[in-house]
Amino acid sequence: MAVHQKAAKAADPKDELAARLRLLQEVSERGVRALARDAGLSSSSLSRYLSGQTLPPWPAVVALCRLLKRDPRPLRPLWERASNPLPAPPKTSRQVQPPSPPAGAPRPPRNDLPRDVPDFTGREAQLAAVLAGVESSRVVAIDGMAGVGKTCLAVHAAHRLGADYPDAQLYLDLHGFTAGREPLGPDPALRALLAALDVPSEKIPQEGGIEPLAACWRSELAHRRAVVVLDNVADADQVRPLLPGAGPSVALITSRNRLLGLDEVPPVSLEVLTPQESAELLARASGDPGGPDSRLARDPESAAEVVRLCGQLPLALRLAAARLRHRPGWTVGILVERMAEGATEFDTAFAMSVRQLDRTQRRFFRLLGLMPGSTFDEYVAAALADIPLRSARAMLEDLLDAHLVQQPAAGRYRLHDLVRQHARRAAAEQDSPAELDQALRRVLDYYVHAAAAGDAAMSYLTPDRTVSAGPPPPELPRFAGKHAALYWFATEYTNLMAVFEAAVAAGADVHVCELPRFMRAFFARRCGTTHLNVLFERSLVAAQRLGDPVQLADAHSDLGFARYNAGRMAEAEAAYEAAAPLVSQTGDTRSEAELTMRRGYLRWDEGYVEEPLDLFRLAGKLYADAGCPTGAVHATAYEAWAMLQLGHREEAARLARAALDTPHTDPAWPPTLTARITLGVAIAPEAPGEALEHLEQALTLAREDGHKHNEAWCLNCMGVALRQMGRYEEALASHRQAFALLEELFEEHWKIHFLNGYAETCRLAGLPEEALRLHREALELAPKLGYRYAEALAHEGIAAVLDESDPPTAAEHRAAGQAILQELKPGT
Repeated sequence: MAVHQKAAKAADPKDELAARLRLLQEVSERGVRALARDAGLSSSSLSRYLSGQTLPPWPAVVALCRLLKRDPRPLRPLWERASNPLPAPPKTSRQVQPPSPPAGAPRPPRNDLPRDVPDFTGREAQLAAVLAGVESSRVVAIDGMAGVGKTCLAVHAAHRLGADYPDAQLYLDLHGFTAGREPLGPDPALRALLAALDVPSEKIPQEGGIEPLAACWRSELAHRRAVVVLDNVADADQVRPLLPGAGPSVALITSRNRLLGLDEVPPVSLEVLTPQESAELLARASGDPGGPDSRLARDPESAAEVVRLCGQLPLALRLAAARLRHRPGWTVGILVERMAEGATEFDTAFAMSVRQLDRTQRRFFRLLGLMPGSTFDEYVAAALADIPLRSARAMLEDLLDAHLVQQPAAGRYRLHDLVRQHARRAAAEQDSPAELDQALRRVLDYYVHAAAAGDAAMSYLTPDRTVSAGPPPPELPRFAGKHAALYWFATEYTNLMAVFEAAVAAGADVHVCELPRFMRAFFARRCGTTHLNVLFERSLVAAQRLGDPVQLADAHSDLGFARYNAGRMAEAEAAYEAAAPLVSQTGDTRSEAELTMRRGYLRWDEGYVEEPLDLFRLAGKLYADAGCPTGAVHATAYEAWAMLQLGHREEAARLARAALDTPHTDPAWPPTLTARITLGVAIAPEAPGEALEHLEQALTLAREDGHKHNEAWCLNCMGVALRQMGRYEEALASHRQAFALLEELFEEHWKIHFLNGYAETCRLAGLPEEALRLHREALELAPKLGYRYAEALAHEGIAAVLDESDPPTAAEHRAAGQAILQELKPGT
């Protein structure tokens, strides 16, 4: 079996191309960064090409071959086979959920495009204009009235372009004209797009507003061939930051307005279909076989009246056609009679379709108009209507057949804006305000409980946080592990933000408090800290309105942790000070442990030594008292790390081994990673073999988990351990790899954790000038960040370098370092 699998994998043209490119790299005798620089590519892109994770564009293959004086032409057939893989077999059921990728496996290129309609009719000139505009300008704006087929044309064109843009096909609804919600702002839109490309959070800017985010997005697109559909745009300002910059990627925009502010973007304006095209679409969408005996042919006057009542709008025509298709006993005259009862072209089509549903289905459809988000799944639909999951699934199928619901992807549903408006109007007319309010509350309850379940699957702590929002729905998504939960959060991100805004508007303060709390782990991996700070600021206001000491304590503590992760140390300390008496008042030992642990992080990064150690020890005791052994292990692992930094290697190793003795289902959970790194450095001089084994395991786990920060941390600590073994060249190589990773990240302050250790390796390896440069860089950076302990170490390191060449200056630096350490001791 294994032999067959290996052979199948080798036969994959994408893998074979990657192997051929790796041979080119070996011939070049260059590292990835040097080869990428000389070939004019980004190192992250080249790394993905060499690993087979991403298919390189042909110009990149040519650039590599020309650099190494190789003929690229023999690789062209292989590249073309990799660019046009065999299509996947068709899905047999709409309910099949796409499986989340296994840990460490490269994800296939993202394709979010809705299904291309099989009855696409007319628009030949407009389609040609879109394709020509893409070729000349790379961005095209399609405008026209509601229901005229803008999205249909954009999606159809994107499918046509997919083969030429294989790296990603993205779709994002910007909700410029969605009833009941604000248009999607550039900030969440950019974060959603970057998450769709699997850009890790550490590469996404967290400060500076929209422009750094837009620059990051343009940079990601610059080395990809991607097609992006930006649907339902309100105005030019909303979409301008989302447009690609330099590079081959293209964007298709749709809007009900002409986007006059985008002078450089060619417009393609849509009018209604011609009567002939409308009649053709009506026939194709209704399944009319044609010929003199067909229903439409037998009654051409009624067919023409259907076209007139639909206003020659594709959306209304498809809704009318669906009724004919599913009512074989109807004549076209009956269809006209039913449609004539409506008030407008849209309402006649929608109301006519809704009237064919039974009472339960009609109520279900009306309530769907209340959904705060864009797309939704069957779980939240069941919660909204307070019905079993099986019933919701069946009714969604019925609405899908009636074209009242769309299915942009397997397991995901949405309402067209016009359909949503009709559903909301019908709900306001036919349902009581109390019932509509209860339905919305059930949606808010669902998302808080689902987010809590996802957070539990991603968290290293025992998942026993109580949800104070309303009762859980009968059925929630089941998360097989943290990767499945991460996939759910990424899919639901824009919906979760819309639900948060709906909770604020509805005065649902408990939901406003709790939803961001259960999204912290996701934000740490994908969305960074800036937006989370804003959410927690609003959660604190909600908690103050509630006056509940438990909610208020959690809100202050959570805001403090968000401030800390954003590098806002003084504000973090103020929030923790506000949380401390409230946590004591609640008597919740676990919350007290969590706050104590967070204060330990803060005090350590501020440069204090003994106080954070005491806090980590206290947190471990509190976690144990609260019955949370995983929290206690986390505290022990951090205590071990702190002891190592203070030079107590034997005690650090003992504590690290104690942390490793506690098994966990996730080998990459933070205490294991921290303990392995700590133990590897602590025992390096006495047990080099075991030390490297622990560090290599930690590095493998960090890479599989996709955390660049942790990967850099492992590499830097491996450099320290190798230095202690006297293996200076290997140590320098490991440090350099760590700093190469840091160059790809936006948070400059991470360097402060690595500079002094790298500098010490340089000094012992006989590179005093490089050591001096690194220590001085740390000395410049540490005061800006408030890292006093790192500042003291930099002074000590400079003194060690200058002891022989400049003893007076060395003495000055050593004295400065000792003075800082004295300041950091308790009672001084």
